[in-house]
Amino acid sequence: MATVEKMPMLQEGYEKLTQDLKRLKEERPQIVDAIEEARAHGDLSENAEYHAAKERQGQIEASIADIEDKLSRAQVIDPRDLSGDKIVFGATVTLLDDEDKPIRYQIVGQTEADAKGGRISYNSPLGRALIGRKVDDEVEVSVPAGDRYYLVSKIEFI
Repeated sequence: MATVEKMPMLQEGYEKLTQDLKRLKEERPQIVDAIEEARAHGDLSENAEYHAAKERQGQIEASIADIEDKLSRAQVIDPRDLSGDKIVFGATVTLLDDEDKPIRYQIVGQTEADAKGGRISYNSPLGRALIGRKVDDEVEVSVPAGDRYYLVSKIEFI
């Protein structure tokens, strides 16, 4: 029997998915109306409005199913409840790059990741390399641009 893999995420990510699901469910009746209106225009084989509305309906239903799956497997984690000296999901990590320039990332779920915003997925190459590391550990990450080296300088649970 297959086990259902939990999907760790922060409360903020859970709330965003919930809002996205609500918005998509509110859009459903509008799509049904658009399909009915397009159907009233006659010949469906050459009716672009009908085909566009049906395609959008398929996209919405797929998105709803995907979000409902993620929410059903969600494991909401509050980083403030965590502690320790190792990097875990939810930790905010300060790294020093090759030039001793500090870079700060929070380890988050896949749906919350935004590298430019300082949030990386625990499944990303850097995220996987950081999990379990401690302050003063050196981390090597292979990325498309080449190998990168970092030194863990600080771990926070904020």
